[in-house]
Amino acid sequence: MKPKKLTRFVWALLMLFLTIVACTGTSKPTPTAVPTSAPATSAPTSSGPSTSNQGLAPADLPSQPRDQADDVNSSSFAATKNVSSGDNFVNGLYERPFSANTMDTYFPYMDIIHIEGFMDSTWGYAAITMEGVDKNGNLSAEYAVELDLNRDGRGDWLIRATDPGSTTWTTKNVQAWKDTNGDVGGVVPMIADSKPSGGDGYETLVFDQGKGSLTDGAWVRISPTDPKTVEIAFKLSMLGSSSSFAMGGWAGANIDPSMFDYNDHMTHTQAGDPNQGYPQVYPIRALAEIDNTCRLAIGFVPTGKESGLCKTIVPNKAGPVFPPPAPPPAGPPQIQ
Repeated sequence: MKPKKLTRFVWALLMLFLTIVACTGTSKPTPTAVPTSAPATSAPTSSGPSTSNQGLAPADLPSQPRDQADDVNSSSFAATKNVSSGDNFVNGLYERPFSANTMDTYFPYMDIIHIEGFMDSTWGYAAITMEGVDKNGNLSAEYAVELDLNRDGRGDWLIRATDPGSTTWTTKNVQAWKDTNGDVGGVVPMIADSKPSGGDGYETLVFDQGKGSLTDGAWVRISPTDPKTVEIAFKLSMLGSSSSFAMGGWAGANIDPSMFDYNDHMTHTQAGDPNQGYPQVYPIRALAEIDNTCRLAIGFVPTGKESGLCKTIVPNKAGPVFPPPAPPPAGPPQIQ
C-alpha cells in the first residue's frame, strides 16, 4: 500500500474508533424500575387515648372515696332466672342484667356490684365495678353516672361511656348530656308517675367525644388494676363548678338519655319484673339488660331527706360493709 493511501486508512480507523468511544460514553444507563407504592407496613396499635383527645386529662383517682356502696350481685340467682332483691321499678331501682322475656342470658358485665365516688379540685370520678367481663374479657356495654346537683331526686346530668377498652384515659365514646328543661323525673322525681308522662329526658348534648368547643369535659378508662372496673371522670367546671352532688351508677346495653326516668316512660307491666315473687309482672320485658345503683353523697353530709341516696357507712379494713339497697316490699307497691 502506498504511503498516502496508508495515511488515509489510518486516519479513517482513528475517526471510527473515536466515534465508537463517543457514542459509548454518552449512552444512558438502563433505568431502574421505581416502585409504584411504598412498602406495606403494619397498622400501629395503641391502648392509649384516641387522637381526638385535647386539653387536660385526669390524673389517678384520689386515694380515698368520698362515698361508696355495694349493689346486688345477681350471679347467685342467674341460673334460676330470678333476683331476690335490688329491683324496685316504682322507686327507680333496677337489677336487670338479663335478656328480655326469657331471662335465660345473664350478662355479668352489666351487673354492678360496687360503686365508689371521688372528687378533687378539678374532677369528679366514679369507679363502677362489675361482677365480670364478657367472653372476650372486655366490658362491652354502656356505663354511666347520673348526677343530681341540688339533691332533689331529679337528675341534672348523664355522663355515658360506650364500650371502654383502654386503661389509659380517653374521650373516645364518651358523652355528657344535660337536662336543660327540667323534665327528668316527671311529676315526682324518681317515683313512677301514675301514668307514663314521657318527656325528652337528657336532651342537650354538651360534650361529645372531645369534639367541638369543649374538648376535655369527660373521660373514661378501664381501671389499670382491675379489668372489671370502669372509671369515669368529669370536669367540675363543666357542671358549673359544682362542689357537691348525688351520683348514681348505670350499666346496660342501651342507656338512652331520652328515656329518663325510665319508670315515667313505661308501666310496670310493660317493663316487667325480674323477681318471681311478682307473678303479675314477671319476667322482665321492655326494660332489660340494665342495672343501676342507689346514689352516693359526694361533697355533702346527707340529712336523710335526699331522694335515692345509699346508706353512707364508713368501711373497715376487714372488707366492704356497704349494704345493698333495701329489697322491695312483699308485693309490688304499684302495678301499672
